[in-house]
Amino acid sequence: MKELERDLGLPSVFAISIGAMIGSGIFILPALALEVAGPAVIVAYALAGLLVVPAALSKSEMATAMPKAGGTYIYIERGMGPLLGTVAGVGTWFSLSFKGALALVGGVPYLLLLFDLPLQPVALGLAAVLILVNVVGAKQTGRLQVAIVVVMLAALGWFAAGSAPSVEQANYAGFFDAGIGGLLAATGLVFVSYAGVTKVASIAEEVENPGRNIPLGILGSLAFTTVLYVAIVAVLVGVTDPGSVAGSLTPMAVAAESTLGQFGVVVVILAAILALVSTANAGVLSSSRYPFAMSRDELAPPSFSAVSERFGTPVASITLTGAVLLVLIAFVPILDIAKLASAFQILVFGLINVAVVAFREGNAEYEPEFTSPLYPWVQVFGVVTAALLLTQMGSTALLGAVAITLGSVVWYVLYARSRVSREGVVTDAVRRQVGQSALTRTASAMHETPREVLVALTKDLDDERERSLVAVAADLVRPDDGRVVVVRFEEVPDQVPLTEDAAAQSSTDISYEARIEALSAELGVDIEADEIVSHDTKRAVVNFADGRGVDTVVAEHEPLRLRSRLFGDPIDWVVRHAPCDVLLVDNLGYDNPERVVLAGDGGPYPPRAVGVAEAVAAASGGDVLLRQPATPKMTDQHKRTVGEYQAELSELLSVSVRSEPLRADGGWSQDPDVVVRRGPERGVQSALFTDRPAGTPPRCTTITVYPHDSRQPTFAQRLLERLTF
Repeated sequence: MKELERDLGLPSVFAISIGAMIGSGIFILPALALEVAGPAVIVAYALAGLLVVPAALSKSEMATAMPKAGGTYIYIERGMGPLLGTVAGVGTWFSLSFKGALALVGGVPYLLLLFDLPLQPVALGLAAVLILVNVVGAKQTGRLQVAIVVVMLAALGWFAAGSAPSVEQANYAGFFDAGIGGLLAATGLVFVSYAGVTKVASIAEEVENPGRNIPLGILGSLAFTTVLYVAIVAVLVGVTDPGSVAGSLTPMAVAAESTLGQFGVVVVILAAILALVSTANAGVLSSSRYPFAMSRDELAPPSFSAVSERFGTPVASITLTGAVLLVLIAFVPILDIAKLASAFQILVFGLINVAVVAFREGNAEYEPEFTSPLYPWVQVFGVVTAALLLTQMGSTALLGAVAITLGSVVWYVLYARSRVSREGVVTDAVRRQVGQSALTRTASAMHETPREVLVALTKDLDDERERSLVAVAADLVRPDDGRVVVVRFEEVPDQVPLTEDAAAQSSTDISYEARIEALSAELGVDIEADEIVSHDTKRAVVNFADGRGVDTVVAEHEPLRLRSRLFGDPIDWVVRHAPCDVLLVDNLGYDNPERVVLAGDGGPYPPRAVGVAEAVAAASGGDVLLRQPATPKMTDQHKRTVGEYQAELSELLSVSVRSEPLRADGGWSQDPDVVVRRGPERGVQSALFTDRPAGTPPRCTTITVYPHDSRQPTFAQRLLERLTF
């Protein structure tokens, strides 16, 4: 591909950034913000400029690290993954569309001061013209943009210098009458005034010495524009009677008329029309490129990235953007447009700060020439203040931001997720943290081996199945010379009284105790036998485990029939109410198992399951084989991180450990003797459909581990595991 010449110096960067900011922020928003905060609107502009600094620093850093990537959407998508990239792309698209609509709805009233025309039809007509201009491919030249910036700055400078002597101190009375709430609401409203500060990052590939000129240009233009905004608004408030400008559609013209006469009004009108039409055109041009870019990344339908052979422009993308623009102009009040534009910009700037953290903490190659100072506190400040501002912007803006965010998530889930296999660097950073947290919990759990295990016999079992359950329990307690308590639970009908006759031992009971005593000698573990008769087996198991203070309950769990799935099985109730860990055994034989599989479910291995697998393998001198379900869209980085996690896990175990993924068909290269797995999630779906773990061979004993609630990961931990592993 051809390379772009790096011929934009610091002055060009400075001019582009300033030109992207000057517009509705000075010609429209002061009047709207005055209604909210009164004279404190001056402070609101200064505060908004300050709150943009974290995003400006973050964007400067990413632009110097990826000078060819360009665009807020690209940075967030690459840093935080396709899901948040979709949110950022749609959010930025709407923000720029709102900004374009705001420029037209706010710019036309200045034109109407010269011509007696209806406001809305003129705004719609101008919007249609701009859409057509973008479709046929005509665009502003760099010289025209520079000329517009020069005219605007000259007009604003003349206004400030000529009007400053007319400032009256009385106009600042009641400066903070609106309180902190009004100040923050106004700050959020005018936030969009600074939206263009980072626009220069999209042309970073053309900037010479980007490591120096991009951050200097962005931060320098932000400082200049903030001072300019504060000065202009301070003069505007000071030269007009209190309340005379608030709510006006042409605040700068009102102020100019009071100090500079009719000629000043004409100059301000011309500057405003130039600036706002330029802003609107830039809004259509830039916002239409977001569906285009998302389409190329398969996050939007391919038609949006199709380029017209006749015009050389993405007609579908421009048409969609134009339709949104026309709807906004026709049906949304100007104040709501301003609030929505700012709300989406605040949301995107918050995500920019998070994206820098993702790149820094992730494992991707990330070498910026400029690094944000005071990392990560600057970024944390940016995220927190963005969230705070959103809450102060009123229900319309907040609901709009929430609706677009949720809509973006739904669009990603229903359309894009099946089409993309990328992930952001933040996903890998979180995955590593999740893995390290799981390893820490596992290392701690390795020192908590059970001292006493209850084997609950709740069904009539043959001698071999009975022995298998006891052998499993013996292997668990052997490392610490613990004890196994084997209890036969017999349930009698409620109408049968629990008398001494019911508790009398039968020949079967005596034979059972003899078998258990023989197993104690055979397995080399202290084993105690007991029998309990009750009206409710499940409660008897829990009461015995609680009263005895056992560490684990081991019981057999056969595949359930539909009736049991719907109405519950006694052992399922025990799992939910036991005061300790519960191991349910799908019992198909347990005789010196040498190949012990620790089966994953897409997340880190549960610490208790790791301990069980190690104990079983150690008892027979076998190996532990780590397996995870096959994931066709797993990225190379994902595979490396999971491999590193498994390697660190292996170092914690005292037995030989190997790792092997499932085959693509879900099968196994070699049948194991025992599979140890995490218990399925509780709920209607698991109760109805969970039977055997996916990929488990049909002739294999499976030990399903249900840790006690105190050992269970939190909902947030499980959610992160599901999302990242």
